[in-house]
Amino acid sequence: MNRILIADDQAAVREALRIFLVKEGYEVLLATSPKEVLQALENNEIALILLDLNYARDTTSGQEGLELIAQIKKIEGAPPIVVMTAWATVDLAVAAMRAGARDFFQKPWENARVIAIVRTQIDFSAAEQRGQRLESENQVLRGDAGLIANRRSALATSGLIAQSPGMRAVVETVQRIAPSDANVLVTGENGTGKGIVARAIHAASQRAEKAFVTVNMGGLNENLFESELFGHMKGAFTDAKNERAGRFEIADGGTLFLDEIGNIPLSQQAKLLRTVETGEFERLGSSKTRRASVRLLSATNSDLPAEVEAGRFRRDLYFRLRTVEIQIPPLRDRPEDIVPLAQHFLERHSGRYGKRFDGIDPAAEKALAYHRWPGNVRELDHTIERAVLMADSSQIRPPDLGLADVGGQAVSDPSRLDEMTLEDIEKLLIKKALNRYGGNARRAAEALGLSRSTFYRRLQQYGL
Repeated sequence: MNRILIADDQAAVREALRIFLVKEGYEVLLATSPKEVLQALENNEIALILLDLNYARDTTSGQEGLELIAQIKKIEGAPPIVVMTAWATVDLAVAAMRAGARDFFQKPWENARVIAIVRTQIDFSAAEQRGQRLESENQVLRGDAGLIANRRSALATSGLIAQSPGMRAVVETVQRIAPSDANVLVTGENGTGKGIVARAIHAASQRAEKAFVTVNMGGLNENLFESELFGHMKGAFTDAKNERAGRFEIADGGTLFLDEIGNIPLSQQAKLLRTVETGEFERLGSSKTRRASVRLLSATNSDLPAEVEAGRFRRDLYFRLRTVEIQIPPLRDRPEDIVPLAQHFLERHSGRYGKRFDGIDPAAEKALAYHRWPGNVRELDHTIERAVLMADSSQIRPPDLGLADVGGQAVSDPSRLDEMTLEDIEKLLIKKALNRYGGNARRAAEALGLSRSTFYRRLQQYGL
């Protein structure tokens, strides 16, 4: 279904968009008011709505459009919404997206940008619907138990371990969005596995047979930004002795993963924004415009909304990068995944170093569970690698791990509580309770037999 509803009170705008989109192969319906929009949705199947935010004469607040978005979002199976307005400001666009719009553009528009947004949103919506249908069909055909087993098998292969509620939500999102070409922003602390999630998205996408190209933006010299991403011609600068393709060209047809995206200098962000919106760029030293079809994945451990508010990151680029945002929980908030991850790393590293183990002994598993993992999954990976190298028995034992508990004492045997202070034990129990109940302070307090006020005093006392 390629039917687009254009809603605008200006006839010239409606007609210009209609002619353009019909030439691109879309069927178009027109509406001049919020009432006509709702009527069109009631009587027709719509793939996408291009929605003006102002309808009453001489108004610029966008309130009519924001209220209409809220009404549309209440309709079951409502199509995605892209807002457009001649009076758009960044704040108004943000309000529209918070209300439920998927994207925005300003009038007068660039055709290349509009068609890129239209195709992305229609493809993404179709992929969501396909995913939902497949999910229902799989549950009917195989039952929940079979479906879970298949998921675990696939996750074990990809390195995504998801037994905790937080990571199961991540995996379900990956499965839902992977078939689309939507831009995805993966956020989380250092070492949580953002790169692994990006690779999983690519592997499950329609571009899986094409290139997966990674750029570490944090290690990219500002002077080489354009050359690295867009390429350069021979002689474009002093050391340009040969013509070179940039990462966008190399990733054409595939996926480009921009790691540490928050480190892009503000002066370079406009150049990236243009390519993200249109797919167009020029090699350094060339006036020839090139195009690349790239699925863009980004990752950061920065607080990008705060960077936007501080003026260090462009708001429009931020929204372009995060059609979908996936937040990876830290390892301390997903205790159910610690031992399965450790077993996964044990299998990998024992094969790498040519050693055989019968597994991880129970005391070592307790030590892993007690540790806070400030370095997240990456720290766990290195810990198991060290244990594989240090172990002199058929199982990984606590001394092989080299971990320390919350009080700084060795936890080579966490059952030896007599070596810990009362405060250390209490702090440890509170942390375990918080982990067990996913950070829910009320449930953790109830499990420990503490009142909420006492529990919060303990949290403050121990800096938790």
